[in-house]
Amino acid sequence: MPKRDYYNVLGINKNASEAEIKKAFRKLAKQYHPDMNSGDKAAAEKFKEVNEAYEVLSNSEKKARYDQFGHAGVDPSYSGSGNTNTGFGGFGNFGDFGMDLGDIFENMFSGFGGFGGGSRPKNQNIPSKGANVEITIGLTFMEAALGTKKTIKFDRYELCDACSGSGSEKGHSPSTCVDCGGTGTIKVTQRTPFGAVSTSRTCTRCKGNGTVIEHPCPKCSGSGSVRKSVSLEVSCPAGIDNRQIFVVRNQGNAGHKGGPAGDLEVLVRVEKHHIFSRDGYDVHCELPLRFSQLVLGDEITIPTITGKVTYSITEGTQPGTTFRLKGKGIPYTNGRGFGDEYIKVVIEVPRNLNTKQKEMLREFAGSLKTEKNYAKRKNFFEKLKDDFKDAFAF
Repeated sequence: MPKRDYYNVLGINKNASEAEIKKAFRKLAKQYHPDMNSGDKAAAEKFKEVNEAYEVLSNSEKKARYDQFGHAGVDPSYSGSGNTNTGFGGFGNFGDFGMDLGDIFENMFSGFGGFGGGSRPKNQNIPSKGANVEITIGLTFMEAALGTKKTIKFDRYELCDACSGSGSEKGHSPSTCVDCGGTGTIKVTQRTPFGAVSTSRTCTRCKGNGTVIEHPCPKCSGSGSVRKSVSLEVSCPAGIDNRQIFVVRNQGNAGHKGGPAGDLEVLVRVEKHHIFSRDGYDVHCELPLRFSQLVLGDEITIPTITGKVTYSITEGTQPGTTFRLKGKGIPYTNGRGFGDEYIKVVIEVPRNLNTKQKEMLREFAGSLKTEKNYAKRKNFFEKLKDDFKDAFAF
C-alpha cells in the first residue's frame, strides 16, 4: 500500500513554517498517543505515521529531498505504486533509487577530487591540532635589529577547566553515538542505475565527533573550550624585518580531542629610525662632516646598531663617497652572519660666518689653483665648451 503524503498526514501545506510543522505534530501526537488510546491499533498506526512524517519534514535536508523526489528521496527501499516512468535507459525514475543524478556522480567520485568535487567526510573523533592565533605587535628599529623580549596580551581558546575539555557537566561523560558507533561517520548504501553505491558520510547526530554530549558543561556550553585573555612573554628574533612573521609554537587555540594546541603567529610592524635605514640585512646612514675634515682627513666616530666605531677618512675625500663597515649591519635571522653598514659622506656647509671668516675664506679660495685642486670642475666646464662651442664663455 503506498504511503500517504507527509504534508497530508500532518494536515499542513508545503509552505508551512518550522513552527507550523511542530505545532501540527504536537497536536496529532497527543491525539494518537498510545497512552491516550490504549489497545487502539488504528491510533497506534496513526501515531507511527505522524512521527515518521515529522521526522522528515522537521529535517531541512530530508524535507528538501522529499519535496523533490517524494518518499523515494528519503527511503531508498520505497518502490512506490504504479510508476511507469522508464526515464533513463529503462531504469525507471531516479526517485525509485532514492537519489538524483548529481548524487550518483558525487558519490561515485567522492574522495578522488573528480567530477563531484567531493572529499571523504572528516572524522572529528580523532585528535587534531588547534587553530592558530594571529596578532600584530610594534617594534622599534633597534628591537627588530637586535632582538628583544616582549610581554603581549591576546585572546585564545583554552580547555575548559570545569570539564577538562570533555564538554560534559561534572559527573557526566560524553556517550558513544548510537548512530555511528563512535566512528563519526556512517556508511550508506544506495541503489543506482549503475548498481549499489556505498558512501561514507559525516554522522548528523554527533556531527562527526563520535560522541554525544547529553549533559553539556554550563561553563563552556559543551564546546570543551573557553575564550581567555592571556599574557605571554615572547622572544622576538634578532634581524626580523617589517611585516615579517615569527611563530611561537603551541601557544594558539586548544587542540581537539587531546590534539596539540595551535601556534601563535606574530606579525611585526617596525618603526622607522631617525638615523638608520635598512635594505635587507644592510644598514645605511648619512654622515655629515665639516669641509675641513674632508680636505685634511680625520679620525671620525661612526654610529652603528651595536655602538660606536672609529674610522679614518683620507685627505680629499669627496662628498657623496660611500664606504662600508663589514659585518656591522643586521644579524641574519638564521644566526649565521651579519649584513654590512654603508656610510655616505655629506658635507655640511657652514652658515653665519662673520666678516673676518669670510675674508679668510676668500683668500684661501683665491690661493687654490683650478688645475690642481679642482680637476673635476675644470673637466666639467671643458666638456661643456666642446658641446656648446661659443655659446658659453668662461
